Amino acid sequence: MSKDLTWKDFQKVDIRTGTIIKAEVFEEARKPAYKMVIDFGELGHKKTSAQITDKYRPEDLIGKQIVAVVNFPPKQIANIMSECLILGAMEDDGVNLLQTSLPGKNGTRVG
Repeated sequence: MSKDLTWKDFQKVDIRTGTIIKAEVFEEARKPAYKMVIDFGELGHKKTSAQITDKYRPEDLIGKQIVAVVNFPPKQIANIMSECLILGAMEDDGVNLLQTSLPGKNGTRVG
């Protein structure tokens, strides 16, 4: 485990809710993944990819309200620029996405 964070460190991480509006197989990725577009409300739509093919199908992801970090610098992944990082629990059989328990406003800050 790494060194303890301060509250100030945690406040630097911008974690928001967003709804997946598009998901498809990411054919160009080296490892099995999906590319997605997520609606973060006033922050707009952001693209990303995720290696979550073990537990999810693209059609089942549409409409899920997830939790993501939105203030990492963009990162080139194959032929898309990833603009956020979806959060999930790393389990032995794949990633279990963090989701809201009730629908809420997209772009709501988590903290």
